[in-house]
Amino acid sequence: MTQDGDLRLHLEYELEDLPPAVFRELTDPREVARWWGPDGFSTPSVEIDLRPGGAYRIAMQPPEGELFYLVGEYIDVDPPVGLSYTFRWEDPDPEDRETVVTLSLYDTDVHRTQLTLDQGAFATERRRALHEEGWSQGLGKLGEMLASQWD
Repeated sequence: MTQDGDLRLHLEYELEDLPPAVFRELTDPREVARWWGPDGFSTPSVEIDLRPGGAYRIAMQPPEGELFYLVGEYIDVDPPVGLSYTFRWEDPDPEDRETVVTLSLYDTDVHRTQLTLDQGAFATERRRALHEEGWSQGLGKLGEMLASQWD
C-alpha cells in the first residue's frame, strides 16, 4: 500500500536476456500468447496495436470456465526500456476498476534484464492479490522460456 492509501502492486523479476528481446516478449502477440496468464490458463488470441493510444485485447481461457477478455490502451511505448497501458476486464467483476500497468526494463548484466512491474490502484486487496498471482505465474513462465534459450 502506498502512503496515500492506494492499493498497488510492485513486482521485480530478473530475466535472462537483453532488454530488446524481453521487450519483444512483452509486446509481440505470438510471444505474449505463450506466457500470458496464470498457470493452467491458455491465451487463444492476442491483438496488439503497439503505439501510444493503440489498443490491445487478450482472450484468456481458464482450465474450466468461459473465455473472457482483457483490454486497454497503450499510454507510453518506449522500446526497449518500457511501456505503460491501461488494464481492464471487458466484463468486470464489481470489485474491478481500470488500472495502469507500467513495465520498466533495465540492463543488469551481459544477458540479463531487470523487469519492474507496477500496477494500480486496485479497489480491493482481494483484486490486488488476484493480479499478483496472475502476474507472478505468467512472468514465471516468461522467465522459464527465456532461461531455456541459454541452456
